[in-house]
Amino acid sequence: MGEPRDVRAAGAVVTRKGGSKEPQVLLVHRPKYDDWSFPKGKLDPGEHEVTAAVREVAEETGLDVRLGPPLTSQRYRMLSGRYKHVDYWTAKVIGNDDVSRYRPNDEIDVVEWVPWTAATTRLTYPHDRETLAEARPLRRRTHALVVLRHAKARSRGGWKKDDRLRPLVQLGEAQAERLVPLLAAFDVTSAHTSSSTRCVQTVRPYVDTTGWPTKLYDELSEEGASVEGVVEIVDALLHGSESVVLCTHRPVLPTVLDALGVPDAGLEPGAMLVVHHRKGRVVATELRRA
Repeated sequence: MGEPRDVRAAGAVVTRKGGSKEPQVLLVHRPKYDDWSFPKGKLDPGEHEVTAAVREVAEETGLDVRLGPPLTSQRYRMLSGRYKHVDYWTAKVIGNDDVSRYRPNDEIDVVEWVPWTAATTRLTYPHDRETLAEARPLRRRTHALVVLRHAKARSRGGWKKDDRLRPLVQLGEAQAERLVPLLAAFDVTSAHTSSSTRCVQTVRPYVDTTGWPTKLYDELSEEGASVEGVVEIVDALLHGSESVVLCTHRPVLPTVLDALGVPDAGLEPGAMLVVHHRKGRVVATELRRA
């Protein structure tokens, strides 16, 4: 028998502007271990790491967050001898960030906004201090441009009608449903998609769930795409003031990614490249699958 699988967990380095010039970071105290750390926790069975990060912050602190650029994952040995793998992101609170009404419990008895310098000594573990140092240059608020390849569709060979009307298969519909909490975690507030049916169906569960608007573009379809049209759309979204999802097709993706100045990620059906940007400049990217 081989080594046991790592215990998977996810969390976030949640930051805000402090009362002085020094930013603050959200820390939690665990009475069982008498330690200070970032809010984090184990993935539920079948749960995506992105969803787990947002859920765990909410459960441990009572705050609703949206994720920013990813941080280097941690991997360390637990007291049991097994290894834990923790995925981290920077994050910002959505809504009220007051923790004064937090109710202590057996798992987390203190939740506190701590000035950055104090946090470097308050954190119990060296690997958390390393993660905090990595987060500092990434703490400023960014927006996400989620480049999404449409979910699994019917094969071209088995579809005799207009290819623009080719729909998703059952697997693709399931992928589209799984995208809902992932797009929400990155604070996506509008969908920009090829007008082809398979792309529209990919973003539909998200917009139906959230009520956010959808805009359809022939210029993002295989039949109507042009370099000039794609670049114009991407440039407008990159310089916008909200997080968005752009759904298109495999042949169009290289033009989209070239316009963003990022390498071709070789997206599979239903996969997405999250491009974190600030003031028109790409700060970080991450590849995620539904």
